[in-house]
Amino acid sequence: MTTAGAALEAGARLLREAGIERGRHEARLLMAFACDLAPEKVFAEPEAELAPADGDRFLALVRRRAGREPLSHILGRREFWGLDFAVGPDVLDPRADTETVVALALDQVTERAAALDILDLGTGSGCILLALLHELPNARGLGVDRSTAALAIAAGNARALGLAGRVTFVESDWAGAVDRRFDLVVSNPPYIRSGDIAGLQPEVARYEPRQALDGGIDGLDAYRAIAAKLPELLKPGGQAILEIGAGQADEVAAVFAAAGASLVASRRDLAGHLRALAFCLTRAK
Repeated sequence: MTTAGAALEAGARLLREAGIERGRHEARLLMAFACDLAPEKVFAEPEAELAPADGDRFLALVRRRAGREPLSHILGRREFWGLDFAVGPDVLDPRADTETVVALALDQVTERAAALDILDLGTGSGCILLALLHELPNARGLGVDRSTAALAIAAGNARALGLAGRVTFVESDWAGAVDRRFDLVVSNPPYIRSGDIAGLQPEVARYEPRQALDGGIDGLDAYRAIAAKLPELLKPGGQAILEIGAGQADEVAAVFAAAGASLVASRRDLAGHLRALAFCLTRAK
């Protein structure tokens, strides 16, 4: 029988050899998951004997991660905006970059107690919409996605966070099934150029849903679809806040300008890239 510390070192080595920089940290999380322990307990008791069944589960998880399956898919969870979200291969993995959309949307809200209506296009796990509802106690939301499986995950997250009573999820290709207006429209649309997807990190290229990544030949297809519908979606004074790829700000702004919307605010991610843009309509429909 081996110790937790010895197994942890072996697992960390396998992950490092697979090109995973934080191999030891991830190995500790995988061991905690395999043994149903808190991560800090694994770290604090390296001499504890590891039961054979736990050791087998841990090794199986390490091998999955060494194959570059995302850690969040293995654990089934991901933290976003300080909240716990269920995730999996049917939804885009929530990332810190996307928190800029939430932050920018909140910056644009003048009264957080207002009864706002929020539309999330391509909701995926529901992370953007549910984070906003968590911060805006009287807001209500509609989450739209073309994936039935993604909508099931989003609905489960809403229930787990106690927000199911304030949100509805609808299957639709962008705003095709939406027939009302909103104070806020938010989205993290696919913006990777089709030809660039194969060159992304294996965790993304192999395991994330392609329809959540592929923005077409120039990466702008989803923005064109959203911009075309925006005059029908925003209430007077409403705003649309969208995530963009690094270096896409000018191109996305031009797409929305052609649809009658002006850029009113932006926010950078931790790397300093413009990552979220806010638009309002300059000509009403």
